[in-house]
Amino acid sequence: MDIRYPATIEEQAGGFFVQFIDFPDIFTEGETAEEALFNAVEVLSVMLDIKLEDVHDIPAPTPHAPGARYIAPDAKTQAALLVRRARGETSLADLARVLQTSWPSARRLEDPKHWPSLKSLDRAAAALGKRLVLSFE
Repeated sequence: MDIRYPATIEEQAGGFFVQFIDFPDIFTEGETAEEALFNAVEVLSVMLDIKLEDVHDIPAPTPHAPGARYIAPDAKTQAALLVRRARGETSLADLARVLQTSWPSARRLEDPKHWPSLKSLDRAAAALGKRLVLSFE
């Protein structure tokens, strides 16, 4: 599963404007393209964090959007979103039982303010029939 959302970046007078295709209400800007993209990561991460905390549905990224730049949120937000997506219809209580932990501990795996260990993420992935894969970019 890849957590990168497509965004358009447009040069405008005095800078660059970035808007996310899947979230029309999420946008940012910067004086340079690099600054605008840096700000895009931050605003995407914050907005996804809010949606995760409030247990809102979060759409999957639109694949192959023409002319779009694909932007990933920060690592802790990606981890929380990946666990939620992998869990699907499995309840947190069921996940906690499989992991032999408490419901609050299982819930923290989907909390973007919590930094789960790689061991915890690997155990959760295995419990959900998945495999944890890491990469640097």
